[in-house]
Amino acid sequence: MTVALSTQPLSILAAGGEGGGLKFPPVENLVKWPAWFLEGTVFEFNKIAFINFVAFIVPVVLFFIVSRKPAAVPRGLQNLMESAIDFIDVQVIKPAIGPDGKRYLPMLLAMFFYIWIGNLFEIIPTAHMPANARIANPLILAIVALVMFIGVGVKHHKLGYFKEVLFPPGVPKALYILVTPIELLSTFIIRPFSLAVRLFANMLAGHILLVTFSVLCITLWGFQILNIVNLVAFPMLVAFTGFEFMVAFLQAFIFSLLTAVYIGGALHPQH
Repeated sequence: MTVALSTQPLSILAAGGEGGGLKFPPVENLVKWPAWFLEGTVFEFNKIAFINFVAFIVPVVLFFIVSRKPAAVPRGLQNLMESAIDFIDVQVIKPAIGPDGKRYLPMLLAMFFYIWIGNLFEIIPTAHMPANARIANPLILAIVALVMFIGVGVKHHKLGYFKEVLFPPGVPKALYILVTPIELLSTFIIRPFSLAVRLFANMLAGHILLVTFSVLCITLWGFQILNIVNLVAFPMLVAFTGFEFMVAFLQAFIFSLLTAVYIGGALHPQH
């Protein structure tokens, strides 16, 4: 079983004995976490599963609290949650789907919150791990997006949706031998793949960056001669932490926006 970083010092160990040198923790320890319970089963629960559970339950609890006693003039938490709804409506649904996209607000709002909160664990002390730095999360979300926009297309256009996508109108029939395979790959394979990889790669890269500077700062703190380097390394760590806070939000927004774009395209495939 791989030992997680949480169970070993976040530092570079000075190698003793022959030759000395510096030794970094294995890179695989950045993304693999030991089981908390039910190890070896399909229900194995670890740190990533816990983060996913929190990312799911937090927005549910927040909206439940707000919906119990809604005020005519929103204040505090209600104002915050209504602002979030308005943000998804104005910045995601209206430009990507149009005025008939209100029905997709709950799904896109849930997707945004789930991704954002899961990403925020990258900068939360003692957590330091974004849930979406594991490919399984982005892949499942991408499959949800794929099923959603195909379902929307079939619901509104029946099987003619596939004809509109694979055989775009206005293209000379002789070119369909080239266009159809390209449309098949780009719409039903490359779209979900790019959605998953974009989210996964950005969060994993940020996670590795923050861990690298954290390890560097902690290690240099123990070397009096090199401690002066912390005058540069620590401010950079703080700056990168702020940057990753922005990335966590931005990746949730981009994923939700692209999902909305694909749904809009399924509603109006001829465009």
